[in-house]
Amino acid sequence: MNKTLDFYFDLGSPTTYLAYTQLPGICADTDSLLVYQPMLLGGVFKATGNASPITIPAKGRYMLQDLERYARRYDVPLKFNPHFPINTLLLMRAVTAIQLRQPERFVDFIDCLFRAIWVDGRHLGDPAVVADVLVEHRFDPAQVLEWSNAENVKIALKETTEQAIRRGVFGAPSMFVGNKLFFGQDRLDFVRAALS
Repeated sequence: MNKTLDFYFDLGSPTTYLAYTQLPGICADTDSLLVYQPMLLGGVFKATGNASPITIPAKGRYMLQDLERYARRYDVPLKFNPHFPINTLLLMRAVTAIQLRQPERFVDFIDCLFRAIWVDGRHLGDPAVVADVLVEHRFDPAQVLEWSNAENVKIALKETTEQAIRRGVFGAPSMFVGNKLFFGQDRLDFVRAALS
């Protein structure tokens, strides 16, 4: 296994959730290593002048229809979150903290959060709801919060976000095979071809 896919992601993006459901299978099929790169999408938007497509009414309406199309194509559940957009700063610090402190549970951690947002429609902008989700999946909310507030975690998330911007990332999901950037959950055929 000498092929690597860098997956720059933020939990607050529905297209990122869709890509997330497909990438492990693509990497397994192509004998490739999937490297999760948590970033702060708000920081990327600010640095690049980009914004969520939902902020443009006509594009937003189209995007909602397109999300449904791709969920059917990928045969995965998707419910557009009624609390969108969600400030993901604390969530992405928590993701980074688990990646650093408890890597053996990292995929379980991001899976429960992606599903809470994009399948169950829960309000993960509310710390009490986040705590409930974590308890349901056998994570200790107090421990996760303590780790999330550690300076090294804050620095790591900032550095990954800055690295993403330097590499040309302007939104999520963004994937790299070598130095080739692929943006969007609708580009996964190109990702698979690059890894094959």
